[in-house]
Amino acid sequence: MSTPEPDLAPAFAALMDRHRSIRAYRSDPLPEGLADAVLVQALQGGSSSGNLNLVSVVKTQDTARRQALWALHGEQDMILQAPLVLTFCADSHRTRAWLAQRDARLGFADLVSWHTAAFDAMLLAQTAALAFESHGLGICYMGTTLFAMRGIADLLELPDNVLPVTSLVVGWPDEAPPQRDRLPATAWIHDERYARPTPGRIDADFAARELRGRQRYLASSPRMAALWQEHGIDSLAQYYTSPIKYDPDRFAAFSADIEALLAERGWRRSPGA
Repeated sequence: MSTPEPDLAPAFAALMDRHRSIRAYRSDPLPEGLADAVLVQALQGGSSSGNLNLVSVVKTQDTARRQALWALHGEQDMILQAPLVLTFCADSHRTRAWLAQRDARLGFADLVSWHTAAFDAMLLAQTAALAFESHGLGICYMGTTLFAMRGIADLLELPDNVLPVTSLVVGWPDEAPPQRDRLPATAWIHDERYARPTPGRIDADFAARELRGRQRYLASSPRMAALWQEHGIDSLAQYYTSPIKYDPDRFAAFSADIEALLAERGWRRSPGA
């Protein structure tokens, strides 16, 4: 009689429940070959648009090079603590070289291809993140990758049609933070068509987020509390678009830089160029 297959759903649910963004790490190295094995499994076990695999990953383990990344990523100390930083890149350079060597019409140097490659990179990053966590490792996404794209691309010597999309710090956790809250399902799951939120729905869906967010930012940091007072902030919403968080004026400048960089590095060329 055959042995019934184990029910993997509880194990996956437990993995999801254990997820945390870890920002403090022990310096212990990863087992030899684990990072490559996880990345290979993540690519094989994930999705890829057209199976083109428009992605590359640069591993940074050298202390001096992690120091350089630390400077580019706003001097976040977890980069120096953890033994590994992974930079996930949108990459059509390799595919374009393959096309050229086979006398095929060149492509994949336009905005659609950038989106395709960038989404491939994010899909791989998230699959790899889950895989690393399944080994008991901690991870943290580096949103600062977008704001330092040019510097990171130069440091990693990325050619045209290759740009960093996101980065993961990977290592053994040296903290056990509580799980972060997320918006309730009523805020973002829609049946059949998008349901525009009413003022009452906004109040209900964001109530817990606003309470916990204030507690997280103000109770744990006297400096942050002082900044809120200095900028006249009295709600989490005001904080998120204030000069001390996601300032729309700074983001407009960042957006212009990204558009210029895409053009410079080969993602806005005319067909066949």
